[in-house]
Amino acid sequence: MMRPITQRLLVVIFLLGLSGCSTISGWFSSDDDDATAPAALVDIDETVAIDKLWSEGVGNGQGSGFYRIRPTIDGDTIYIASAEGEVMAIDRVDGDVVWDVELESTLSGGVGVWEEGLFIGSSEGVVIKLDSATGAQLWTTALRGEILSPPQSNGRVVVAQTYDGKLQGLDFDTGELLWVYDSNVPVLTIRGTSTPIVDNDRVYAGFANGRVLAFDINSGAVVWEVRIAIPRGRSEIERIVDIDGSMELAGGTLYAASYQGNVVAIDARSGRRLWQQKASSYSGVSQSFGNVYVADADGALSAYLRTGQGLRWTQDALAYRELSRPTPVGGYVAVADVEGYLHILSVADGTFVGRIKVDSAGVRADMQSVDNVIYVFGNSGDLVAYEITADP
Repeated sequence: MMRPITQRLLVVIFLLGLSGCSTISGWFSSDDDDATAPAALVDIDETVAIDKLWSEGVGNGQGSGFYRIRPTIDGDTIYIASAEGEVMAIDRVDGDVVWDVELESTLSGGVGVWEEGLFIGSSEGVVIKLDSATGAQLWTTALRGEILSPPQSNGRVVVAQTYDGKLQGLDFDTGELLWVYDSNVPVLTIRGTSTPIVDNDRVYAGFANGRVLAFDINSGAVVWEVRIAIPRGRSEIERIVDIDGSMELAGGTLYAASYQGNVVAIDARSGRRLWQQKASSYSGVSQSFGNVYVADADGALSAYLRTGQGLRWTQDALAYRELSRPTPVGGYVAVADVEGYLHILSVADGTFVGRIKVDSAGVRADMQSVDNVIYVFGNSGDLVAYEITADP
């Protein structure tokens, strides 16, 4: 049965999807005796140092459309966009701005990059290609449907996923539409889409009907299809099985999780299901140190063994805190929450080793990391780099 806080969240997300830019006040306020209110944080023994390296303001951040615009890293440059149309390239080491442009579009789909090409999706369904070195606009292609995840590319084809259930391939150089795949969209879905993963001539995508598909990127032909979750229940809310969070491809294995379904490991070439565990997540999965990490919709953070031998540990002290996708950083795993706290946990047993407040407006978007530095884009628009080191 769906927990009350999740029902409330889904109603808000659904209404935001209908209203576009409107905000609804009071939905997340709760009485002191509300058992589904975000869990109070308890004191922890901090054994890591969290040092702020730099911070840069990026427009209005996520805006009011419940977007999850995430940064992306290419070499020593981190690219980021805001909902109001600002796009920036920043030196990820020292935080210096390389270039900064303003687009006349409401951006909703984050940033994808391939060498000289930078790709961004808008709320009006437009894919925009910029020059990654200068920010100059190279082409635009209008698609139908809001783009809520970063377009991806292999240097020949750009793929973009839209909220209306379509995956579309565009020519890298011209933006010409090459092919379209149209999935079956349920009556009610969570606001968001999974980010396609491009690997050479394959593209992997998760859809709101609980299925992951592999495509030939050149033709759009389906290579294989795997069902991650089966809709169950009497109401449309109970039957939601969206794959909205980020998937992970590592060592020839694709990891994906659905809402009210499972976390699944799939052989990326054949589509053979390797293992699955019961899970319910809308933020997605990541992996490191032999673990697959999933933040459950009710706030439990779990580490499953990559071998498929079951659960390694669960940390449930962050109940109902609307966790972001877990992000490995150095020898730890990090997760951010609705109140803007960044939590650092041990990969061995899930104990807390550090915590810092990043943004009072919260953190929704996927974080990025390189070695022991993590990059966090707060909802209000601050992109912050933190170095995580063992506290001597």
